[in-house]
Amino acid sequence: MKPNQLKTQQGLSLIELMIAVVLGIFITGGMLQLFVNGNQSYRVQENLSRVQENGRFAMAFITRDLRVAGYYGCLNDATKIESNLNAGSSYDNYAIAIAGTNDDGPNDSDSISTSGMAQSGIFVVDIPASTSADLKVTDNSGLAEDDVVMVLDCTAGDLFQITNNPSVGGAAGKDEVVHNTGAVGSGPGNFEKEFQKIYGTDAQIYKARSVRYFIAINPSNQPALYQSVNGALAQELVEGIETMQILYGVDTSGPDINGLRTANYYMPATTPATVASLALMEDVVSIRVSLLSTTLEDNLATTNATTTVATYTSPDDRKVRRTFTSTIAVRNRIPQ
Repeated sequence: MKPNQLKTQQGLSLIELMIAVVLGIFITGGMLQLFVNGNQSYRVQENLSRVQENGRFAMAFITRDLRVAGYYGCLNDATKIESNLNAGSSYDNYAIAIAGTNDDGPNDSDSISTSGMAQSGIFVVDIPASTSADLKVTDNSGLAEDDVVMVLDCTAGDLFQITNNPSVGGAAGKDEVVHNTGAVGSGPGNFEKEFQKIYGTDAQIYKARSVRYFIAINPSNQPALYQSVNGALAQELVEGIETMQILYGVDTSGPDINGLRTANYYMPATTPATVASLALMEDVVSIRVSLLSTTLEDNLATTNATTTVATYTSPDDRKVRRTFTSTIAVRNRIPQ
């Protein structure tokens, strides 16, 4: 009896081959679909995270400076501040502390400028002989030539630019601050040397800080939030901020029985600014900021849509957008 012999595979029939090809196409198609869906989901999530992060960062930057606008140490009356600076710089209207423009930027964006003082811990240590005399101040003050500063006590303040290196040439244990008129290395310069009073040893020196926020198109052709400090070249802070809309809360009734101030109504800035609008800015006690943060990539949403923030309506596209709105109290104008 002969042993059974196994038949060897001789090949595939046409039908078997077609079935294998069809099954392979289905499996490959399914894998491709999973990859495409996964990639799209990743793109959406990554871009949405960036939108949320950019909106929060931008609002944090703006909120920090708006809250401290108009800080002048113990001097709570801005009308007692005198500027010794030449006109035509970012320090004009310094005592107003808040200014803005309306719908004059890309995508109908507003801009806002704030000013105030940064605490420094620098004191006048000798009473000067006259209102135009140099100021002897705390040693190792960190002050530098061309710094714009304010000397103030609780009754008055003078804004001026330093025209020397305070750490060179002064008496031992003291820095000396000179505030001459004439040409300066950079900045507005002083149009007069005399202060409105002789400041005693209860006076302090504060560094001035003027900040402007606005929307511009960056080199990548994307909208972004920009910041300019003390009139310097603006720097890009956060990409993907499509528009910024600002309303100013004006208190026309004065402080309540507890000495607090609240806004009676909200208004946009007047562009160009008028005397009347600048006067209203002196009564601004809160600021409502709305930012529209957008993805840099298109074709993320499932359908086309627009987003409206105040006077601006976004293009009808498939970008993902989020609106961030915050009402910020101007702390130095709330108490009386």
